[in-house]
Amino acid sequence: MIPGRKTAKILGLILLMGGLAACATAPATGKRIFTGGMSLADEKNIGAREHPKILEQFGGVYEDKRLAAYVDRIGRNLARTSELPDLGFTFTILNSDQVNAFALPGGYVYVTRGLMALAGDEAELAGVIAHEIGHVTARHSAERFGDTLAAGIGATLLGVILESGAADEVYGTVANLALRGFSRQQEFEADSLGVRYLSRTGYADEAMASFLTRMRAHGALEAKIRGKSPNQVDEVDFLATHPRPIERVRAAIAAARGNVPAGTKRGRVDYLASLNGLLVGDDPKEGFVRGQEFIHPELLFKFRVPPGFTLFNSRRAVIARDNANSVIRFDMGRNYTGPMTRYLTAVWGDRLRLSGVEAITVNGMQGATGATRIRRSHGPADLRLVAIRQSVQRIYRFMFITPVNQTSRLDSELRRTTFSMKPITRREAGSVKPLRIRIRAVSAGDTAEKFADQMAYSDLREERFRVLNGLEPGQPLRAGQLVKVVTE
Repeated sequence: MIPGRKTAKILGLILLMGGLAACATAPATGKRIFTGGMSLADEKNIGAREHPKILEQFGGVYEDKRLAAYVDRIGRNLARTSELPDLGFTFTILNSDQVNAFALPGGYVYVTRGLMALAGDEAELAGVIAHEIGHVTARHSAERFGDTLAAGIGATLLGVILESGAADEVYGTVANLALRGFSRQQEFEADSLGVRYLSRTGYADEAMASFLTRMRAHGALEAKIRGKSPNQVDEVDFLATHPRPIERVRAAIAAARGNVPAGTKRGRVDYLASLNGLLVGDDPKEGFVRGQEFIHPELLFKFRVPPGFTLFNSRRAVIARDNANSVIRFDMGRNYTGPMTRYLTAVWGDRLRLSGVEAITVNGMQGATGATRIRRSHGPADLRLVAIRQSVQRIYRFMFITPVNQTSRLDSELRRTTFSMKPITRREAGSVKPLRIRIRAVSAGDTAEKFADQMAYSDLREERFRVLNGLEPGQPLRAGQLVKVVTE
């Protein structure tokens, strides 16, 4: 017997597929939208149920009570001016270095510490938050869900629900639609509403455009670091889910102003003060990238990749790439006590036809290696697996993928990477400090080059400094100006 609440949900969907579902009026826009019968209460439930999953996916909450209170105050002031002031918005800083922001249905708004590091003042952060509030008050998630059902996907979804006897799939679908981004028209509406909320709280609405300019400079830099074309800027983090040409943002600002006087508040000094000490890059519990080396100060190991490879860290794996489409992927396995050659062929590489499988010893640890040929979009490539057991609960795993014409050239270097895997002492681990933002005041005669020398990176120091501070190439500094640098 299906409980009453689930029955009501399923009946609602059946009515929808029968053409009897109701539309609704979006509170912020006054527009009639097709929501699939989803109410504001439903949206609130979806947000509450999906919130823990978001925290797990994006590194959890960034633990800084002072900064959290600062962001919460900004968000609540904006939300109070919206058409849903009593919705009960929740504002969360995610412990992620990605530059991103998004909102779940029901008023769950998220910004990453990576986005906060990039923003130049309080008004820019407020513009991002106001934009996300606009998605909530315009009920864009419910509208997208209705559009999805109307497109015919609903029949399949309904079958899943009827088979499982639960509405969880509906909740997950709505949340995923929100995370994947909205249409250009919905982004325009969110910008227009964001301008409305910024103006009502006295912020300079031009901050929405200035932050987007920062984002495009950041995206171009990220593309350069990853060996991609600057034309791929829109594939990076925030821009990938917020397709917003600068001209359209300016048009939204102009259209939304109307008779509402534009604010002037930027809040740069207070904002930069709040950022002092902000964690940048990798969290210690996920390990650090330092040039060609990856160091994990909590799990006490390190390894080094060859020159020409750029390292990227994530929660699931450490990836290194070069400009010739060679890839090194590192992750960890667990719970194995048998021969390592069998781990390679029957556990990790059980779906591959590995050849040349042999046992190896790496700095006193048992391991195994084997290779095969695979096909990629770039053409045929050689794949080599290396598994090294540090303990039953920890198996280090390297996957080396090289284009066939590069394998011989990289053979010795990749062997060095394998044998660079070694334990480190707690004293050595303690010498590696996380990167943090520090705020500096510019003195007369100071240059961008001088501050760039303080940046704790091995490459593109001046370019990173300029992007972090919203400076154009060649733009001079002025005495008394506050700037951000990244140091250990």
